Order: sequence, then structure tokens, then C-alpha cells
Amino acid sequence: MREPMRILQANYSDTLHALAIVQLLDAYAQDPAGGGTPLTEFAKQNLVQELAKRPQAFSVLAFDGDTPVGLVNCIEGFSTFACKPLVNVHDVVVLSSHRGRRVGEQMLALAEKIAIQRGACKLTLEVLSGNSSATKLYERIGFAGYQLGACRALGIDSEKEPQRGQFLPDLQAHSLAMGQKAGEKWTAAALLQPMLPKSDRLLDPALGHALFLQKWLTAKE
Repeated sequence: MREPMRILQANYSDTLHALAIVQLLDAYAQDPAGGGTPLTEFAKQNLVQELAKRPQAFSVLAFDGDTPVGLVNCIEGFSTFACKPLVNVHDVVVLSSHRGRRVGEQMLALAEKIAIQRGACKLTLEVLSGNSSATKLYERIGFAGYQLGACRALGIDSEKEPQRGQFLPDLQAHSLAMGQKAGEKWTAAALLQPMLPKSDRLLDPALGHALFLQKWLTAKE
């Protein structure tokens, strides 16, 4: 019988946790979805200590026995509409050997718990449209496309939700890697717009475009 996974918040000062974070993120970076290139030596040597300097950052690790198999890195931001913190799920990593075992779901459940403890109004994340397995996971646990109208769940007035394909004249892409030419106006709805692009790499167009998803949290002051 399999032992249950150990899911825990990473301690950046713990040597084993620090090694696990670098090892797992490097594996993700080498995956096509992460750009297909290893982390630089600079990133490997400095990542964890730089995360530790930032109180808005936290990470979740998954262990199968003593083997690290999953990682979620989160960065706290702020929602001006809700006047509350939000937490961006910046990286979700599960080793190929452990996919299909709901490791990601368990890590995100803990990330959500920590976000609620921090008073966050929502979780946000970015996923490539071609990553169907990840998209299905996020939808199953309550993430949905970006909706301005969802602000009303917190009692905040906002504009009506834009529809896919609606012309949004002020909508600008965050980088040319998303496929928008310089000076060109975007005609997609807001759910195609990531607020915090998690990669500055030019990814394979076959992986699809970036989708920005969010999950509103129920905890209220």
C-alpha cells in the first residue's frame, strides 16, 4: 500500500527543502512547458535565498517518502478592487513519475489554506491553453477564466464581464511572446490576459496561448 504524500510549506532555511525547490524548478524549466532550458547557475545558487528575503513569497513541497516530487511557488500581490491581498500561483511542478496522482491538487489545497490565512481574496495563475491536463485540474478545483464581474462576490461594483472575442480597445498584451504585434490591438476577452507572466522565455507556439485563471476564496473579514 502506498504511503500518503507529505505536503508541507517549505522552510527556505532548511537545506533539504532548499535543494528540493531548486531541483524541482530546474526539472520544470527543462520541460517544454517551462521553455526547455535548465535554470542558470546564478538562479540555482541564489533562488532560495532571494525567495527568503521576500515575505510575500511562499512555497509548497510534496514528498514521496524522502523524495521531492512536487513544488508550488506563490507570490502575494494585492487586489485594488477588493482592497485585499491576492496570491499568484507562479509555478506548479509535478515530476512526470508522479503525475495522475493528484499531487498538484494536494499542493494547491495547502497553498489555498495559506492564502486564506494571509487574508487573500483570491488565487490567480497562468496556464498554457495546450496544457489540457493542467487546465482540467484547475477547473476541477474551482479556477475559472478572469471575470471582472466576479468582484461582485465581494460586494464590489465593476463592469460587466467581457465575452470571448469581444473587442477591448485598451487591452494590450504583456509581451510579444503572447502573439500580439507591436501597436496591434487585442480582440480577445480578458480571460486570455495573464496579470503576472511567469516566464520571460519564448515558448513553443504549439503549446498554445496563456490563459489567466483565478479562484475567489470564501474567507472574509
